[in-house]
Amino acid sequence: MSGSSSQGYISHHLHFLQVDLRDLSVVDSVKPVSSQEFDACVSSGSSHEQCLTTVAVEKCKLFDLGSGVCYSSHNESKESQIVNPYTLNLDSLGISIVLGFLFLWLFRRAVKKSTSGVPSKAQCFIEMIMEFVQNTVTSIFKRKSKLIAPLALTVFMWIFFMNLMDLLPIDLIPELAKKLGVPYFRVVPSADVNVTLSMAFCIFLLIFAFSFKNIGVKGFTKSLTLHPFHHWAFIPVNLLLEGVSLLSKPISLGLRLFGNMYAGEMIFILIALLPLWWIQWTLNVPWALFHILIVTLQAFIFMVLTIVYLSMASEED
Repeated sequence: MSGSSSQGYISHHLHFLQVDLRDLSVVDSVKPVSSQEFDACVSSGSSHEQCLTTVAVEKCKLFDLGSGVCYSSHNESKESQIVNPYTLNLDSLGISIVLGFLFLWLFRRAVKKSTSGVPSKAQCFIEMIMEFVQNTVTSIFKRKSKLIAPLALTVFMWIFFMNLMDLLPIDLIPELAKKLGVPYFRVVPSADVNVTLSMAFCIFLLIFAFSFKNIGVKGFTKSLTLHPFHHWAFIPVNLLLEGVSLLSKPISLGLRLFGNMYAGEMIFILIALLPLWWIQWTLNVPWALFHILIVTLQAFIFMVLTIVYLSMASEED
């Protein structure tokens, strides 16, 4: 594969299905103004990419997705912004919601089918996960809370399911989406920095909630202004040190998950660019097996740090 085509392959797989909320257009996607003119160009032997440069095109709209008229028009020299307040990543958001409901359905189904007699394999597996999460919570979080254990279980399983999408064949879902008229589609929500930082921001808000509940607003203010130097003259220094420490928690929490999953996805893409299929399988299978560990470990780390941060926010000292 040539350098330009390799760059186009990588750029296409790293492009989100983004919708511009200002005009509901699909970012970096166009459709021919005249379908007859475009079909005639394709029938003459030209490729879709060549025809899109010769016929008149316009922005593809949200309601055009799935109709087969949208084509990618991604310029590698002008990358779209990763974080943009005017765009919405439909693929990351949609898959996250689907995986969240899948988690709820699987656990609800297992609980409904649970029995006091000989448990099924599915029940044993679910009970093993819940016991593992519960033991992790009790070993870190020393206070009583009805929220922390369900929150830890949700964080662990939801992120695990998101990460698990990285083990699907790299071209499977994007190619199926292209056949359905969707020009771009990424299947790993945790490789989207918007998703990981949003989850970390929710944990950040819970830190405030746990702090206000256990030590009050006055106590929380004192923890920022009178620690580590317990003197009014050091309030600006304390506020700077504790403010940086507080803000670094959600940023590091979100970027750690994003960085690991983005790197794993990129390695799968690079393996798919190799010329021979047997070389791809030789490298792909070991990396996929090793990636199972990364998928589980990153979900576990996010869960543990969530418990630790909320435990620190609950300390009266």
